[in-house]
Amino acid sequence: MKQNPVKVKLKRGEPTFGTWLTLGDLYASRVLARLGFDWLTLDIEHSAIDWSQAAMIFAAVADAGCVPLARVPEGTHHYIKRVLDAGAWGIVVPMVDTVEQARVAIAAAKYPPIGNRSVGGGMHSMNFAATAGDYYARANDEILVVLQTESPAGVRNAEAIYRLPGCDAIFIGPNDLRAQMRSPDGKDPTPEEHERAIQQVIDAGKKVGTPTGIHEMDAEGALRRAAQGMQFIAVGSDLRMMTVMAQQTVRSLSPEGPARDIARY
Repeated sequence: MKQNPVKVKLKRGEPTFGTWLTLGDLYASRVLARLGFDWLTLDIEHSAIDWSQAAMIFAAVADAGCVPLARVPEGTHHYIKRVLDAGAWGIVVPMVDTVEQARVAIAAAKYPPIGNRSVGGGMHSMNFAATAGDYYARANDEILVVLQTESPAGVRNAEAIYRLPGCDAIFIGPNDLRAQMRSPDGKDPTPEEHERAIQQVIDAGKKVGTPTGIHEMDAEGALRRAAQGMQFIAVGSDLRMMTVMAQQTVRSLSPEGPARDIARY
């Protein structure tokens, strides 16, 4: 059975870099899987991607030698079981604000006696080049569990969440964190306030020994975060990469034309 190289790198203290798959396009996913990213996360939370699409993309990414991950809509047994049985090598769970939410997500990703993941299917083992028996015996060690901190409540509970067994990494959703930090009158936090919250997450991760990460929009930002000690770092998305290059081309062809803002990440 294949070993999950992202888990290996995280345990060694090395940074890993990936991007978000939001288009749900098999061709684009196959191309990106061969370019050298450590992992690719299929965003099932915000994108209109069905289960058959997801299964094909997980398989294509795994066959290319990259690590396929899935961001689930929420950290419930139903969604986590479905993406793992469809062949994802790990999960990214949004909006984890409490220890109890974290425990539910971790348990759903682990077979008994550690968790409560249901036994069944065959796509999961195929993506690891394993027999079903080998997969059931080793999946608990190879499946990556990444929990997202995206609110002040999540930041306050950071240390208690991050030290839970089975939490492999923490990932900050900076846009949601900013939105959740708005004042009652709808005013965004200042950049300094936002960055202080991010630093609290980094500090909590270092204190309990759990890798942290964040979504950045370009390679320069990703490398800055790696220099801060972050290890699970997303750089844009397939949609953003396509849009940015297209915008640059349109501006070159028509400098006076409108610069339309289509994709933030």
